[in-house]
Amino acid sequence: MLSDKLLEILVCPSCKGELEYDKSNNLLICHACRLKFRVEDDIPIMLIEEAEKY
Repeated sequence: MLSDKLLEILVCPSCKGELEYDKSNNLLICHACRLKFRVEDDIPIMLIEEAEKY
């Protein structure tokens, strides 16, 4: 689970917009770019080339 402090400073690496944290699926979601970023072992994988479109 990601800390609230970390969630406050994380932004989408593509558009610098807000991210939604989906705790149940362990994903960070950018609705503006329609990208999903995985969180593995409490580490967000914020590489654009690793993101999945939805």
